[in-house]
Amino acid sequence: MADLPTADLVEMAHSVQDIAGEEGHDVLLRQVIGNVFRRLRRERGITLRELAELAQVSVPYLSEIERGRKEPSSEILAAICRALELELSDLLAEVQFDLATVARRTLPIHLQTAAIRVQQSAPQSIATSPHAHSASAQAFCLVA
Repeated sequence: MADLPTADLVEMAHSVQDIAGEEGHDVLLRQVIGNVFRRLRRERGITLRELAELAQVSVPYLSEIERGRKEPSSEILAAICRALELELSDLLAEVQFDLATVARRTLPIHLQTAAIRVQQSAPQSIATSPHAHSASAQAFCLVA
């Protein structure tokens, strides 16, 4: 998932927003898998009907999977992955990334900036060569 073009990130973001739903709504694995399949199918320029024929599943069933309404069996997942020329491990990596994105989007972040302070340590001697001991440096640390 490294180095995604901006358009792909935007589409993925919309996909994640679709499954994140309303507050209090749990994201289901079948929803994330469906969104990943839909995104990959569209990226490849394949219609729903074409993918259904390649995977040997019905168009309505594939549509239900893409919308996150049906929980596909491992055999169906394998068939769709084959049709998309996608390894199961790659599908799972995409799903993991989307799930992590949903989690980051829905977790509240509370940063209390008043509790952050910078402390300066005492100057330290640094040996720049075997014979030099006079160089000094300062180190800073962020304490939260």
